[in-house]
Amino acid sequence: MSIPDSPPLDKPLVIATRASRLAVWQAEHVRDLLMACYPGLEVTLLKLSTRGDEILDRSLQKVGGKGLFIKELEMALEDGRADLAVHSLKDVPVDMPDGFSLCAILPRSVPFDAWVSSAYADLQSMPAGAVVGTSSLRRQAQILRVRPDLIIKPLRGNVNTRLRKLDDGEFDAIVLATAGLERLELSDRIRSVMHAELSLPAAGQGSLGIEICEGRDDLAKWLMPLSCSQSTACSLAERAVSRRLGGSCSVPLAAFAQIDENNPTEIWVRGLVASPDGQELLEAQARGSVDNAQALGEQVAQELLKAGADRILAELLQAD
Repeated sequence: MSIPDSPPLDKPLVIATRASRLAVWQAEHVRDLLMACYPGLEVTLLKLSTRGDEILDRSLQKVGGKGLFIKELEMALEDGRADLAVHSLKDVPVDMPDGFSLCAILPRSVPFDAWVSSAYADLQSMPAGAVVGTSSLRRQAQILRVRPDLIIKPLRGNVNTRLRKLDDGEFDAIVLATAGLERLELSDRIRSVMHAELSLPAAGQGSLGIEICEGRDDLAKWLMPLSCSQSTACSLAERAVSRRLGGSCSVPLAAFAQIDENNPTEIWVRGLVASPDGQELLEAQARGSVDNAQALGEQVAQELLKAGADRILAELLQAD
């Protein structure tokens, strides 16, 4: 891909980011990519605390969901303190607020969950009654489907906080995103990777997305070299599944798309909806052209609805 004309060098581009160590790593990664694309460009970070980072004593579904991690960043874009915001794509609501757009999705890192434990190598080796930490209903449902004899307890906080709680003995194991651990050079904490057959990932997991204000065509053009067409296609499919099913933190919902390694024009999309206890779990899949990624995601969601996902979702909403 040809690199567009360089951004003006008379003032720095400002990236809004959460202040957590992982979020800063992600923003610095985008900064470094931009500076490599455009020699002489200055890029600075605006580190912000979000409500999602501050409220740790309640589950996300009880206090507002994924949007709590990006609202303050969007305010910085809106009032001109920042030009772009970098997000873990799985934290970005599938319906963007008016006035904002996702203009670039970077090449995807490992999208799978990671099993982290000092004592147990994997889910199967856990004794009955052992405690697993996660605040993700998606992870909870899939763990309990395989091991209904385990106890799931909520786990919030940044990566280091979660690891400290594990090390302090509050949990026998915890589940985190493999990509986050690798980015923080904590791969040695991973006992096993939970591939899709055991734990289907969340929509967008492992991907970074760049958000800007609508109408900033200049920014969209400059950010174009950072975008990955395959990651974008997978994200479109996964987010279509989530959007059709009203995906939020209160729904045990997974969506995962893969480009066929032998035929890069074909994409495989999988989706899952479950009851929080894992006793009822519905799955659907579709294959087709990468050009139809979003439509394939919608097709998977429709198959899940036909199989009874609408009833599960209605029960969850009623419970809330």
